[in-house]
Amino acid sequence: MRIWSYGDDINTDMLFPGKYTYTCAKPDEIKPHLLEDLDPEFAKAVRPGDIIFAGKNFGCGSSREQPVVGLKAVGIEAIVAKSYARIFYRAAINQGLLLIECPEAVTAYKPGMPVELLLRESSIRIGTQTFKFPTLPPEILAIRDAGGLLEYTRARLRAKAGAK
Repeated sequence: MRIWSYGDDINTDMLFPGKYTYTCAKPDEIKPHLLEDLDPEFAKAVRPGDIIFAGKNFGCGSSREQPVVGLKAVGIEAIVAKSYARIFYRAAINQGLLLIECPEAVTAYKPGMPVELLLRESSIRIGTQTFKFPTLPPEILAIRDAGGLLEYTRARLRAKAGAK
């Protein structure tokens, strides 16, 4: 697992340049352009299970789906930030991308420090310190586990139809 660390106000154009909005819609088209203006190495080096640490207001900007779709498609395990823009937060839930708000952990993290995400305990271990974050609602975890809101809804409808 690799940790990618960024600052405050990382907007959707930094995550996925707006110039590709109408030409890239599928995950494989989006992935090569992720963070290309912010961190040109990201798309080439990111691996499934990596975590992003960021400052406040992560995902501000326009309401495009491509940034979230792309981050999910490359296998980002979670984004840990001081705070999120509301529209990005909702888009992440829809796609099943785990967002954790834990300002103390973001402040404590320094490059190279070992990080362990302890989802069941609602905490993050950084080096020898452990930081608690608000427990995620079971519905959000279920949506994440299903792979996103669409898959979650389909599974619920199938279960409901099977129960009749």
